[in-house]
Amino acid sequence: MTGWIAISIGDVTGIGPEVTLKALAAELDADGTRYLLIGDEGCLRNANARLGLELLPFPGRGRGGRIFVHDPAPTRLPANLPAGSAAAARACLSWLTDGAKRCLQGEVDALVTAPVNKEAILRSGQPFVGQTEFLSELAGTSRTIMMLLGADDRDRWLRVALATTHLPLQQVPARLTQSGIELAIERAAQACLDLGLPRARVGVCGLNPHAGEGGELGTEEQTTIGPAVESARRKKLDVAGPFAADALFYHALRGEYDAVVAMYHDQGLVPLKMIGFDTGVNWTLGLPFIRTSPDHGTAYDIAGKGTANPSSMRSAIRLAKRLARRRS
Repeated sequence: MTGWIAISIGDVTGIGPEVTLKALAAELDADGTRYLLIGDEGCLRNANARLGLELLPFPGRGRGGRIFVHDPAPTRLPANLPAGSAAAARACLSWLTDGAKRCLQGEVDALVTAPVNKEAILRSGQPFVGQTEFLSELAGTSRTIMMLLGADDRDRWLRVALATTHLPLQQVPARLTQSGIELAIERAAQACLDLGLPRARVGVCGLNPHAGEGGELGTEEQTTIGPAVESARRKKLDVAGPFAADALFYHALRGEYDAVVAMYHDQGLVPLKMIGFDTGVNWTLGLPFIRTSPDHGTAYDIAGKGTANPSSMRSAIRLAKRLARRRS
């Protein structure tokens, strides 16, 4: 592959620049992909001091080289910003915007996004729910779904689509809708096809313990989730449920299902991180472009120490390339 992958480097007071460059150092020889790093050049060059990668100025699409750097901001960030700096928080949103626009204009084949910190962004005065929601708004769509993917040390995969994302737990029942769950099922099935899997069998979690025990422990399975599954079946999708979540993830890990639809954030992410903590990937389904991200945060506590594990970022880059290859 000789396409272009854009990477927004995230909050520079976190580990984004470090894991980005480490991942590229490990991945660069895999193929001929070119990379456009969107972020502060000074921060990237500081993070690159130990690695010695060749970082070239952008624009440079017509010249040799593999890794290019572009900062849409008119001035560089100050050095040694404190963790959670407002300046860094605002900058990472401008980089995210630049990467999304390049994808929408067809200048790059995919966008990989390094971690940002929601709390820091909100403190800086910017409204923000998450990168998924931010990119969805930029792309003019509300029909996106968050999927997390990860594998254990035996290469057994979990692929989890979320019917709801960043909500307080007490709000989840009211925010679950039949149409929203149907969308998650449809996006999960399409994701299996986009990955080139031989089938697209989707298992759907219940919301309540034991999937509601026939209404004794809650009725959402009967009023909302079950009807969504039936509607998806009528659309000829290979879907089953709702099932008790504890049992469903066991069967999914054994390969009986290719993807799982979870009703809320931690229901899906706890089992995923149990089996793929270091290599998990966040994939936004339903955008008009490919977007992946490592499944971890800014890790302010280890930023600048050179100890951050780049495995999740490398997985995010690999998935973006795989999807771009199949799309092209």
